[in-house]
Amino acid sequence: MTRWLVLLAAVAALVLGLWQLSRAREFQLFGRLIAHVATDRPLVALTFDDGPTPGYTDQILGILAGRGVRATFFVTGREAAEYPAETAALVAAGHALGNHSWSHQRMVLMRPAEVVQELARTDAAIRAAGYEGPLPFRPPYGKKLFSLPWVLAQQDRLTVMWDVEPDSDPNAGAERIARAAIDQARPGSIILLHAMYESRAATRAALPAIIDGLRGRGFQLVTVPDLLAAGGVAPGPATP
Repeated sequence: MTRWLVLLAAVAALVLGLWQLSRAREFQLFGRLIAHVATDRPLVALTFDDGPTPGYTDQILGILAGRGVRATFFVTGREAAEYPAETAALVAAGHALGNHSWSHQRMVLMRPAEVVQELARTDAAIRAAGYEGPLPFRPPYGKKLFSLPWVLAQQDRLTVMWDVEPDSDPNAGAERIARAAIDQARPGSIILLHAMYESRAATRAALPAIIDGLRGRGFQLVTVPDLLAAGGVAPGPATP
């Protein structure tokens, strides 16, 4: 009986360890990962996950344009292909784009061949919109384990995580979201926002206050590629 308990405890510890590894923001088993850029300059990057989506993309672009901000959008391939006009609008507005997988599934147990396909199809949808810059990757739900980092390492593709996520609670109101983003930012921060769906109205409402509040603290808002350059971090090669 004691032996079985020891075995069960070991299995539980292994499962817990793998779960913690899969969600780690600052570590992965293979390749390069960054969640915050080491810099003394007052620079932060606003990043948006998911989409693009009709209507909501236009709202976000309008807010950013009105305040002269360029951001980084980690788009899903399926939505980028389904809504090419919105994807092209992101490119035309001068924003940076990244790969957020094709299907937005958790990729923890995905086979390498499936990972390659998810990346390639999304790259193609983004390139079809005219984007020519490097395409870093952000894992759906921030989850990764073995095969995903291994494939990313083979492609010399940077994994971009984040150190500030003010709307992690989907029930948070606009004021709370804005205050969290402003208070938690530090030089080199990568701020994750979700604003592409109807359920994320609070984030869209908070966006003007986030921008104004960060600037009030002396921060300059830049794209992820510009933030990486300020920290001397190579973005990785531009994929085909």
